[in-house]
Amino acid sequence: MPELPEVEVTRRSFADRIAGARIASLELGKPLRWPLGCDPASLVGQRVLAVRRRGKYLLLDLEHGLLLLHLGMSGSVMFSAHLGPAGKHDHFSLHTSQGVLRLNDPRRFGAVVFAPNEHSPQAQKLLGKLGVEPLGEDFVLDGFVRALKQRKAPIKQVLLSGDTVVGVGNIYASEALFLAGIRPTTRAVRLSRARVARLHDAIRSVLARAVEQGGSTLRDFSNAQGESGHFQLEAAVYGRAGLPCRVCSTLVRTIRQGQRSTFFCPACQKP
Repeated sequence: MPELPEVEVTRRSFADRIAGARIASLELGKPLRWPLGCDPASLVGQRVLAVRRRGKYLLLDLEHGLLLLHLGMSGSVMFSAHLGPAGKHDHFSLHTSQGVLRLNDPRRFGAVVFAPNEHSPQAQKLLGKLGVEPLGEDFVLDGFVRALKQRKAPIKQVLLSGDTVVGVGNIYASEALFLAGIRPTTRAVRLSRARVARLHDAIRSVLARAVEQGGSTLRDFSNAQGESGHFQLEAAVYGRAGLPCRVCSTLVRTIRQGQRSTFFCPACQKP
């Protein structure tokens, strides 16, 4: 699943090129996870003002309302003035004066939803329970410490829930916990302030590095220009079960948490 770095990389790859474009038409394929929520004709003639990100959602600000776009499990976005006809897995094509924005999603867990504004019920249903942005100014240590003291679940599960800090998905939670030296099964409430501080710094560091590397391409992720990410090539533990830890040479282990694979070094990461 595309995580926060992949969504941010995608945003950066087309935001400047689509800003100011006027919508000429909208082409829908097979139904996605949620319906569009408006008459497609009502979007024709509107300008795309900007593209923002909230967690794993792309927010396309329009003159009147906004489109919330989620990549789901396997979605990717392309933006080009020279895209051909929509294919079998192309389920949303926004034709504009500056190019076509197209969502390709083989599994159709992604979505494009219209909302009158960011505070409307349509938007709040998707965004209202999201935690703070880990790369933003609101992600402060004191607030993170207070939030974790209220959580008895394993720290990996708390990070994945997205209601404390948003967008730290499976890959980057494993990597951040390794960098912080914290066992993923450790209950969040048990972490000392010093350990939470290390995790706070690790989350910022790992996500920033992943964005710099273009995200992670494990199967078919690419940005809106068709470029793959490279962070997976330098992952410390994710996807490396049975291989020597890059720090201590202990074999990396994998366990299942919440139906997701968790990777960790039993020597470097303490309970």
